Amino acid sequence: MSFPSPQPTILLVEDDQLDIMNVQRELRKNNVNVPLHVARNGREALDLLRGEGGQTRIQPPSVVMLDLNMPRMNGLELLEILRADPEFQDLNVFITTTSDLETDRLKAQQLAVSGYIIKPLSFDTFGEGGTTVDGFSLFLDLLKLKS
Repeated sequence: MSFPSPQPTILLVEDDQLDIMNVQRELRKNNVNVPLHVARNGREALDLLRGEGGQTRIQPPSVVMLDLNMPRMNGLELLEILRADPEFQDLNVFITTTSDLETDRLKAQQLAVSGYIIKPLSFDTFGEGGTTVDGFSLFLDLLKLKS
């Protein structure tokens, strides 16, 4: 299935409604007006990406914001499936999680994530060691999503 020239989009894979609202607020605050698709777990995200389970297929997103701890299929399980699929192996994936476990970070690194953001999502810190760069602006600049 081919899509028209891609408009930047974000796929947020998150099961916590407060975290979803937090991301929406941060996007508005940073004047990012792009479609935001929300999936509540890895299975729903796959359904959206592949057009399965009665879902309308979405175009491959510019970025996936992926929580790790979710029911049905967690973030690392989804990431393994995406990296094994030639159609989705190059997706920009940012992990957004409350987990600061070194094992989670290492596994995410092995699966070629673009970034690892510890929640709560204020996007004030970013990447290794929680640097004080405005992480969300950096994230948006990298993806050229700013309007």
